[in-house]
Amino acid sequence: MSEWAPKRFWKSTEVAQTEGGYTVTLDGRSVRTPAKTLLVLPTQTLANAIAAEWDAQEDKVDPNTMPFTRTSNSALDKVRIQFSEVADMLADYGDSDLLCYRADGPAELVERQARKWDPVLDWAAQELGARLESRQGIMHEPQDASALAELRARVHSLSAFQLAAFHDLVSLPGSLILGFATSEGKLPAQEAWKLSRLDEIWQAEQWGKDDEAEQMANIKQAAFEHASKFFGMAA
Repeated sequence: MSEWAPKRFWKSTEVAQTEGGYTVTLDGRSVRTPAKTLLVLPTQTLANAIAAEWDAQEDKVDPNTMPFTRTSNSALDKVRIQFSEVADMLADYGDSDLLCYRADGPAELVERQARKWDPVLDWAAQELGARLESRQGIMHEPQDASALAELRARVHSLSAFQLAAFHDLVSLPGSLILGFATSEGKLPAQEAWKLSRLDEIWQAEQWGKDDEAEQMANIKQAAFEHASKFFGMAA
């Protein structure tokens, strides 16, 4: 967003229909991405959220307060251009999904992982048509090829805007299944994030919290929850 003026230069912010969707205008001129691409958005809901971000800018424009704009820029300038590469990278998480790698002790942690994670894997088998198997330890064991192929096809069926959000829904927790469970509405974002930190939460219960680690986790959780909101607005 280096081309943005450091100071607010417009008076009115509007949402307008355009070819292929919606755009945001500043004094009648459409917003463009850092790569000078016209900001064409798939839904009016997303356009409204971006317009609100621009309208909220005061004397100086602060891109850090404009997450919906930033993610949309990424969808158009990065994800759309290398869609297959991004989709394949995210689909690869299925073969080493966080939910599949279980502790071999203590018994309390083993039981908690099974109780919390197994229902999500069962949901994926039933609703996504992909059964991933759990295993103990950290050594990689390949998953069923047909299950991975089904998950890969589902990732590739997303739009560029959905995939831009899906990137964080998968990479932040380290789980393709949690990404799908969140984007498909199986789990609220807060619950999915909590499941992704099951091991860390258990360790904190035993040894106490690490303030620095908690601060970083909170930053990642905010990004994860934003991605969930963006994904819903992009469809």
